[in-house]
Amino acid sequence: MQAFLKAIDYYLPQNVVTNADLAIEFPEWSSEKITSKVGIEERHIASENETALDMAVNAAEKLFNQGLVKKENIDFILFCTQSPDYKLPTSACIIQDKLGLPTSVGALDYNLGCSGYVYGLSLAKGLIVGGIANNVLLLTGETYSKYLLPSDKGNRTIFGDAATASVISNTGSAKIGNFSFGTDGSGANDLIIKTGASRNPEKENQTSIDENDNIISPDYLYMNGSNIFSFTLKSVPSLVNNVINKNFIKEKDIDYYVFHQANKYMLDFLKKKLKIEDHKFYEGLAKVGNTVSNTVPIALKELMSENKLQKNEKILLAGFGVGLSWAGCMIEIDELKKDSYHI
Repeated sequence: MQAFLKAIDYYLPQNVVTNADLAIEFPEWSSEKITSKVGIEERHIASENETALDMAVNAAEKLFNQGLVKKENIDFILFCTQSPDYKLPTSACIIQDKLGLPTSVGALDYNLGCSGYVYGLSLAKGLIVGGIANNVLLLTGETYSKYLLPSDKGNRTIFGDAATASVISNTGSAKIGNFSFGTDGSGANDLIIKTGASRNPEKENQTSIDENDNIISPDYLYMNGSNIFSFTLKSVPSLVNNVINKNFIKEKDIDYYVFHQANKYMLDFLKKKLKIEDHKFYEGLAKVGNTVSNTVPIALKELMSENKLQKNEKILLAGFGVGLSWAGCMIEIDELKKDSYHI
């Protein structure tokens, strides 16, 4: 049995923070400097009372409004988030009720960052191929903006908020291929919020200055940019090779690469290191920023929306980041039937 990506859509919060807005707060940085540094011009930020769960529901409603998949046919919900509404209950259970899905559905959350969408595809494929489900609703949603120290100009230029919704089914035309994964928990401290959970429940209410003169705090998201960059350059090339080998194809057979949209500098470096041709490499973070687990599905949606895909074309997906965690897979356009695939 095969598993297929049948439909995909995304939601962005209404509030937009531009580089010009950030330059007002941080006058030592111009709008042009921010753009040249990270390749991001603006990012969408959730409102004070808007959560990742809310946005995931909005993304799912957009997807259902496409008309290809009916709510009553969904039999499993997977929700990837590191921004849950509550420590318990499971956000996916609440989403079932908010969307009015059948009470016969399975529902679970899983906590992953930038590799999360690819991991979700693997979980959904397992449910389909194992005969456990016929139509899996895969959701991603993050509000990292709520984890950022207001004075941390480095991270505030990078991260935006978003949510996505996909349906993985036993029918369709975007076939999900084989996967490759990796984990290195020794790098956990390179991208972390140290306080607020069971290990360190109390906030420390302290700040310090990092190597790039950014104000940081253990109570907010910390990212060691140089270590994350080194990890990426080490793990992604081997990840790409493993995906190619596990799908029994050659590098020349890949038509498009959709990587986690971390920042333009990192993407350009990877493209050069892997010798990927410009027309095969998707970059689409300028208007949304780094939206963590949402970047791959947003980029994939935009690529598919260009209507350039042809039968048998192959798209390599790769996510990498917090954990440290990385994952990749292949998507192949099996058929281009109007009634079997919708974007």
